[in-house]
Amino acid sequence: MTYLPALRIGSHQAQYCIIQGGMGVRISGANLAAAVANAGGIGIISAVGLGMNSPYFDPNQRNPLQRQRQFFEANRLALIDELTQARALSPTGIIGVNIMVAARDYETLARTAAEHGANLIISGAGLPLKLPDFTANYPDVALVPIVSGARAARIICQKWLRNYHRLPDAFVIENPRSAGGHLGATLEELDSPHVDTNVTVPELVNYLKNDLKQDIPVIAAGGIWSRADVLQALLLGASGVQIGTRFITTDECDADERYKAFHVQAKAEDVVTVASPVGLPGRALRNAFVDQVLAGDRPHAGLPCLANCLQVCKFRDKQEPYCILRALDSAARGDMEQGLVFSGSNAGQSDRIRPVAEVMAELTGTTLS
Repeated sequence: MTYLPALRIGSHQAQYCIIQGGMGVRISGANLAAAVANAGGIGIISAVGLGMNSPYFDPNQRNPLQRQRQFFEANRLALIDELTQARALSPTGIIGVNIMVAARDYETLARTAAEHGANLIISGAGLPLKLPDFTANYPDVALVPIVSGARAARIICQKWLRNYHRLPDAFVIENPRSAGGHLGATLEELDSPHVDTNVTVPELVNYLKNDLKQDIPVIAAGGIWSRADVLQALLLGASGVQIGTRFITTDECDADERYKAFHVQAKAEDVVTVASPVGLPGRALRNAFVDQVLAGDRPHAGLPCLANCLQVCKFRDKQEPYCILRALDSAARGDMEQGLVFSGSNAGQSDRIRPVAEVMAELTGTTLS
């Protein structure tokens, strides 16, 4: 039996080279992150929309500016709560936070994560060119950009070296042909073999080792489900993997039980790509909401922008095609008909809800104690 190697990112070393992907809104919170960390991986809290289902936010607040300010403050306070809870559940595990560059409160969330004990920050949905500035007072916080290829990594490395005299502690590189949620590619680009992990991972590894002369871990993401998938990523040169969808169907996943059951009941043909107000497609499970969007309808037409939460949003600007915050929040609360259920391409392979420890044991080739 070949056991999985450890994974060192910055000053933090996980027993196994598995990172649990950040999934919002409130799909991967403190419970899931702590469980993965306790099982020897790296657990990730998604900072996306944490304030929505929290005691700090009233979505019925009528004044748009007050509602926006309240939402951003709710996100900050809710992130502190999640980090505190995760650390209580996993005192010695490695806990990180996934924060989108595209979020309007990106800087606040990055500073909050660093100040309140996050071991690492994973950052995508844009290039995190200023992230080192936000965490400068916390040098032990590892910084991990999400990229689509070596070109984006090169830009980040050049900017960070010039402006902050440092490099990322690792890179996550996602395969948009199989990843869940928002995809870092257009529909046309998804058909190109150049975005596939088999191409992008070796290219990034080659750039970091041969051009940059640095031993920076590369984490393969998108469509990783089985132990065989993990081993294949390692053969390509990756130092580890990021896994999201598989951890949804676990006892500790923070989503509503109906959300988990929907994934268990899903079939491969239920996985579709759907338009998103951020301007790039997303991968989700088919339901009544998705059918409306695919038909060209606008499910949230007439509703106001809830919180002006994103830098780019077609719903805020044109009422197209829906409010992403409302859609994801509805799903996380258990509305499987009028919520948006993000999922990777391997949805439908889970036959039951199981403990995180059991999933990790299967992935790592170990036995449950």
